Amino acid sequence: MDNASRSERSRSIAIQAALVILTRDGPGGLTFDALAKESGISKGGLLHQFRSKHGVLIALLEHQRESYDRLFDAFMAKEGDTRSEPVLAAQIAIFRESINQPHSVARAILAALVEDAELLETVRIADEARTKQIKKEAPDPDLALLRLAAARGLAYNSLLGLDHLSNKQRERLYDRLLDEDYWARLDSSQASKS
Repeated sequence: MDNASRSERSRSIAIQAALVILTRDGPGGLTFDALAKESGISKGGLLHQFRSKHGVLIALLEHQRESYDRLFDAFMAKEGDTRSEPVLAAQIAIFRESINQPHSVARAILAALVEDAELLETVRIADEARTKQIKKEAPDPDLALLRLAAARGLAYNSLLGLDHLSNKQRERLYDRLLDEDYWARLDSSQASKS
């Protein structure tokens, strides 16, 4: 294995180890000592890869963005043509998946928020672009944003341990958020009352 491949493999192992630490110990538990122990990579090796904890967080956010982009692309390839609001549906599905992962990549956002909220600027920019797409495709942009906020809230409440819902209840709510027929009927019944 060449140096570049070995370096990329070490980086991937470290990122997965960081997600395990964030899941188990929370953002405060993510230290170079903990990361070295969890990943099996020396502190020197980690410093070579990331230079600082800030560098680890940037790598985690990049990994999170790439993971979300892969989920988005997979959803669009599979269901995009069948949806009237495909970008919204994809985003809801991504939030659902983010809490169903054993070591959620969404924890990268929480870790960055705790450490340095300015790291989230790239997340904000990407989120703003997707939100514009959602508003553009939606017959009722306010309802679409409400569904998006509900999906996001379900995910982050779960990741923060503030969720009192069972998995079955949460899945049912995500099914409802993804049910375009339900929202179209609700929207048309509201329109007929006006």
